Amino acid sequence: MIQQTDLASRFTLPGTSMTVNRMGYGAMQLAGPGVFGPPRDVEGAIAVLREAVASGVNHIDTSDYYGPHVTNQLIKRALHPYPAALVIVSKLGARRGADKSWIPALSSQELIEGIHDNLRNLSLDTLDVVNLRVGGMMEPSEGSIEEPLTVLAELQRQGLIRHIGLSNVSPEQIAEGQKITQIVCVQNFYNVAQRKDDALIDHLATHGIAYVPFFPLGGFTPLQSAELDTAAASLEATAMQLALAWLLQRSPNILLIPGTSSLKHLRENLQASQLHIPAEVLAILNMIGKQGREY
Repeated sequence: MIQQTDLASRFTLPGTSMTVNRMGYGAMQLAGPGVFGPPRDVEGAIAVLREAVASGVNHIDTSDYYGPHVTNQLIKRALHPYPAALVIVSKLGARRGADKSWIPALSSQELIEGIHDNLRNLSLDTLDVVNLRVGGMMEPSEGSIEEPLTVLAELQRQGLIRHIGLSNVSPEQIAEGQKITQIVCVQNFYNVAQRKDDALIDHLATHGIAYVPFFPLGGFTPLQSAELDTAAASLEATAMQLALAWLLQRSPNILLIPGTSSLKHLRENLQASQLHIPAEVLAILNMIGKQGREY
């Protein structure tokens, strides 16, 4: 196996000693279809996790409501005892119905139970980072996050969480959250075609706060763009590799967590960290989002 020597440089979460390579891994796709139940190939999922870490990935994004419980149990089976430098980031704010539905879970009791589910299934005493996820499926919704975030801040004081982030939130909610506790990262929907958070990314960068785009490759409906395909071909890369490389060049505070259950796709994703985009290709990619097209 070839050891990745540089996964697009490193980033230190603000107010922490946690420094991660900017190319990470998202574990959501390790669960079964619909992010529900076990994967068809358990050993294959374990192999993906082990190769990711062996290749230099030291930032894994997960949640105990993936499965539910499935991805955390796979992470534990594949990687425990964990490497000292590995940062595992989980999230709270939802639970899964028996019909595979996604149900908000933001009450004090649900958040407390969620923390203990994560700790148990990952076999940890403290969670490195926990993101509070609010809003709708893809975009933030209006409203205060004070009540659930205060619960997480109390769990942090109890020593069950080291650091706190936010997911699927508006700039106003981030500002509200910063009055309650330090926010080390924000995880929102963003990619080369979905650019609503451009100004927010720049604002967070000035404060050293990480921005972690979920669905960096489009999500359940992968990115489709003739311009992206043509630009990728000119660099002898895949469209998905170019979309990831664009994010890494977009801002130094962007951390990536592309997910896959395939070793082939994992290797392709990691190789994207070594892809440099020349200025003329970068201009083409920047226009995809600015033109406001739907992909």
